[in-house]
Amino acid sequence: MEPFPAPPKSFWLDTYGTYQPEPPLEGNAKVDIAIIGGGFSGLTTAYELKRAEPGLEIAVLEAQMVGYGASGRNGSFAMTVVGLGFGTTAMLRGKEFLKTAHAYMERAVDGLDELIQREKLDCDRLRPGFLRVATTPGYIKRLQHEVELMKELGFSGIDWIEADEVREMVNSPRYLGAMWEPRLLLVNPARLVREEKRLVCSLGVSVFENTPVLEVERQDGYRLHTPAGVLSCQKLVFAANAYSHLFPELRRKQIPAFTYMVVTEPLDDEQLAEIGWQGFQGLEDARNLIHYYRLTPDRRIVMGGGPVGLTWANSLGHDDDEAAWKHLEAHINFLFPHLKGIAITHRWGGPFSVTADLTPALGHLGDKSAVYSLGCIGHGVSMSHLNAQVLRDLLLERSSELVESCPFYQRRIIPWPPEPLRSAVAHALRGYLKAEDAYYERSLPRH
Repeated sequence: MEPFPAPPKSFWLDTYGTYQPEPPLEGNAKVDIAIIGGGFSGLTTAYELKRAEPGLEIAVLEAQMVGYGASGRNGSFAMTVVGLGFGTTAMLRGKEFLKTAHAYMERAVDGLDELIQREKLDCDRLRPGFLRVATTPGYIKRLQHEVELMKELGFSGIDWIEADEVREMVNSPRYLGAMWEPRLLLVNPARLVREEKRLVCSLGVSVFENTPVLEVERQDGYRLHTPAGVLSCQKLVFAANAYSHLFPELRRKQIPAFTYMVVTEPLDDEQLAEIGWQGFQGLEDARNLIHYYRLTPDRRIVMGGGPVGLTWANSLGHDDDEAAWKHLEAHINFLFPHLKGIAITHRWGGPFSVTADLTPALGHLGDKSAVYSLGCIGHGVSMSHLNAQVLRDLLLERSSELVESCPFYQRRIIPWPPEPLRSAVAHALRGYLKAEDAYYERSLPRH
């Protein structure tokens, strides 16, 4: 297995404080269910299984420390978006799929909020609402079409608002209007995932950190070989998301693509007064290669997105990208010109999981003793938590309304081709998305 690179530390991880990882697996051990991946998906699958059947012996194996992957490096948005947004999802999969998927994602956001409050997870929870802003006339039309599409499908609470109303919430001279959706949850993701580790450990789940799974062997169930031991189990969960291709069983189901983020120093009263942002709303723009951004409780701007990184043969060594970070810094100045020259305190990147048809996937792998979840396309904060409940029901082999209603379950996945075709397809897709963004933004000043 390829070694995991040491990434630039995210703002969330760098400001977490003292963290004590669990000891790695040493020697031989046996459990009922093993889970590969100690992020949101893996930990909450363990939680849901323990709630359903407290007598189960469950172990979670994390290759690095909990929070190393996307769960500690993401943009902190728990939202209803699937893939590249409402319009693209309807185009690729049809309106009925979008209707089912959006209902699932509404349930996912609300369910995560219920989990946080029920278990008193300390993660800087906010429910401030979501603005998807238009910065060109073309984007106005795109977003207004998406609002009408969602109303046509019977959803309420997704509305178009004009520029003056947007600027009362968050003031930028670039905003021409926005799609407003109140169902958004913002968290500190590193705190959330490590609170989830604390929670599952309190329920009796064994968590092994710094324990990469080097080989999965089928023998009287499964034997997971790690550097210092072997874990045997009867049932297995692959919850590695963007790292899923490291396992032969999942190699062509997804690829890792890379997103990048920056964080400013805290804004002073004068800097913030010009923007407003008293409601701490989360924002995205209407691009394909979106910019996503928010204000932290200590009044820093967190900005991510824009350029997407791709690597040859799914290499995981692309967490750094100087050009992407400069682009994001320039975009902060583009949106809020009075902040030109503001100091950037943190810069980082990381992989997210992408299926060939830009749609999440989960289901059985082979027989009913192994399951997987992958392809969240950058929207896994809410989705992964509800997916965990689906995985629970699949592992316990019980029928449920949730499994029946999950639009991502046991669907046909278009396999990514081998190299060099894989890179050609990925770059062609990214190139098309960039070209369409450039067309919509042809009248904007370059930045």
